[in-house]
Amino acid sequence: MSNDLAQCLRTQAKGCDLLGSPFHAGLLACAADDLEGGGPASKLLAPWAGNDLRQLFADAVPLRLLGALHDLVLSGDNLALAATYPKPGREADPDTAWIAVRAAMIAHEARLTAFMAHEPQTNEVRRSVCLAPGFLEIAKQTGLPIRAFEVAASAGLNLNWDRYAYRFGETAWGDPGSPVAMDTEWSGPAPAVDARVEVIERAACDRRPGDLSDPIQRRRLLAYIWPDQFERLGRIAAAIDLALRLDVKVEKADAVDWSARVASPQAGAVTVLYHSVFWQYMPPESQAALRRVIETHGAAATPDAPFAWLRMEPPPANLAAMEVRLTLWPGGGERVLAEVHPHGAWVRWSG
Repeated sequence: MSNDLAQCLRTQAKGCDLLGSPFHAGLLACAADDLEGGGPASKLLAPWAGNDLRQLFADAVPLRLLGALHDLVLSGDNLALAATYPKPGREADPDTAWIAVRAAMIAHEARLTAFMAHEPQTNEVRRSVCLAPGFLEIAKQTGLPIRAFEVAASAGLNLNWDRYAYRFGETAWGDPGSPVAMDTEWSGPAPAVDARVEVIERAACDRRPGDLSDPIQRRRLLAYIWPDQFERLGRIAAAIDLALRLDVKVEKADAVDWSARVASPQAGAVTVLYHSVFWQYMPPESQAALRRVIETHGAAATPDAPFAWLRMEPPPANLAAMEVRLTLWPGGGERVLAEVHPHGAWVRWSG
């Protein structure tokens, strides 16, 4: 079994610990030991055994494993495993949980394998706290209504970015009556909260969109939220309820073809193509194809029909970091607006 795979699990364990999930950090440390010992983790992770470290992280292999286990817990189909997971007011010991995890890996091998076959679709709602200031900057610079098009939108929860309530440090913005409220540890100048924001069109696509009307798919979204982060779990549940009330739909489509078809600039509005934590999962040829589509739309932009590319992604040289970047046409000037936490816990805004 690949040394890179065990190293990937241990490195992600450190990341989970730094990002506030000591339970998942402990599970991954146990998984690395189990892998090296030829335990049941080695069978589940066998499809990635030959990959190098960079590809393992690009495929988010540790997160696939954690999501599959949490999905099993949420389903109620393994009560022994669920009893070892954290609950509000009850801490959980990952070493104790691992005994139940090993048994579940054997008893539910086919089910866990099927869950892990698809890349994670986290749909982390708090990423909107990173993206919304970018939309405010676009509105301020153009003074135009917004056409918002999200690629790799999962279930489309971040399509509702203007329907949430925010606190950017001491500055409030958004819908104060929204059932979804979020804050962040903000540093830097305040975003352009005085800009007029009017979203006149919104749409989204995903290669495998989540159907929020399907309880199994709703559970899959929850499964990627770390089980000892109860605030995140509550926030995504509220966002799912709001999306269901608003009948949010995500079209099943390839990002390249869809962006070419729907996101060309139109007079009287600024067209914004946006995404978060998606680019790294695309094959290089797909990245190049989508960039060509974006640059084609940018070349067609005019002052009356501008085009913006807003994204929250890791910079190419450091997949552990996260930035919000904005490119705005005509002109095509690119700016790094902020460094951000992967789950939106903090934003270092430069604007």
